[in-house]
Amino acid sequence: MRDDSARRVRWFPAVVIVVLLAFLAAGTASNLRRNPQPQLVAEGIPGRMPTATDDLLDQALADLDALTQPNGATLAGWDGPWRFVWPRDASFAAAAHCSVGQYSAAAKVLGFLDGVRPGSGRWEARYFADGSGHPEDGRAGQLDGSGWVLWATWFCRGAGDLAQYWPMVKESGDQIAAELGADGLPGASPDYWERPESDVTLGTIAPLLTGLRSGIDIARTLGKSAEISSWQGALDRLSAATDRDFGPDYPRTPADTVSNLETGIGGDTTHGQAGIGGDSAGGLIGIGGAADAIVTVLGPPFAPERPEVTAAIERTHDVLTQPNGGVTPNEEWRADGVAWTPQTALFALSAAARGDRATATTLLNWLDTHRTSKGALPEKVNRNLQPAGEAPLGWTSALVVLTLSALNGPLPVP
Repeated sequence: MRDDSARRVRWFPAVVIVVLLAFLAAGTASNLRRNPQPQLVAEGIPGRMPTATDDLLDQALADLDALTQPNGATLAGWDGPWRFVWPRDASFAAAAHCSVGQYSAAAKVLGFLDGVRPGSGRWEARYFADGSGHPEDGRAGQLDGSGWVLWATWFCRGAGDLAQYWPMVKESGDQIAAELGADGLPGASPDYWERPESDVTLGTIAPLLTGLRSGIDIARTLGKSAEISSWQGALDRLSAATDRDFGPDYPRTPADTVSNLETGIGGDTTHGQAGIGGDSAGGLIGIGGAADAIVTVLGPPFAPERPEVTAAIERTHDVLTQPNGGVTPNEEWRADGVAWTPQTALFALSAAARGDRATATTLLNWLDTHRTSKGALPEKVNRNLQPAGEAPLGWTSALVVLTLSALNGPLPVP
């Protein structure tokens, strides 16, 4: 009787490979159906042509000017759901203006924020451009607004009489301090993801740390001793809790840490469920959490540089870089292959502020290359390297201005 075992051994690997390829193809097709290619909402602001030189800085500033209304309301974008004022985006717009010496423009933006400040409680997610209130669309207030507004006010301290903003500064600083629990962390709050959260995120904590440092410096300038003491205590507690629960990798949500000596886990821990990295020397691996671009706010120009944070920023940049060359906000967003320009620009700003000119320049060139036909910076770049989403996006424009300013000279760090 003929023995076919050798023939079966030869063809079995080929069958396995074919089956695996079929599964991969089906998975890819399913992913593409779940994540369709985003398209461009608009080429730019209607009626506004590119600047004479089409220079990236000139264009970004011109778009910020066009998005800013006479009353200082800086729209996140020109169209539909973007046509509101987010405290976060407006804060970056004010800082961008100040970074190039446009103090009167920044004062208008800060003046609008001062006019809609919550008085007590969290800033709303967004406000009507006429200053009449905020949309009743079910979005909860966002605690990170207190941090961003404090930072922008401090960054723009040369934009007018700092004392006029003290009520806004005091309310925001006091709100941060009041939100900290016994563990030193605030409760869950929506952040730049614009969704309800069940756990506290780095997207809230990072701007709060920046805001407290900024607020303390403002209070010191104005001789407000009670606030200096209160906010310094809050900063110390929040800083310690952040390092304890988020370090050393600083993912989006607190990550459990396990020893790979106990579990036998090893190898590359920079992707997927292993967080954004492991301590290969000490044997500790962060489980869960997921890498998030907001880690950039733990370093310059938002905070003094620390080696462990710089390492986390660089690891996160590697993890979040999409095949198209841009950056996605978080590990959970990688499957669609779409890059988001604000997060790409955050890494560019971080690199520029830390003296990494090569990385900053590479990312700026990528952003420059993927502008719309009208020169506007879009919200996203899709898998086909086409601009997508809203254009211009005010947050991206502001970040690009800040990055170019950082390459031209050091930005202040609270």
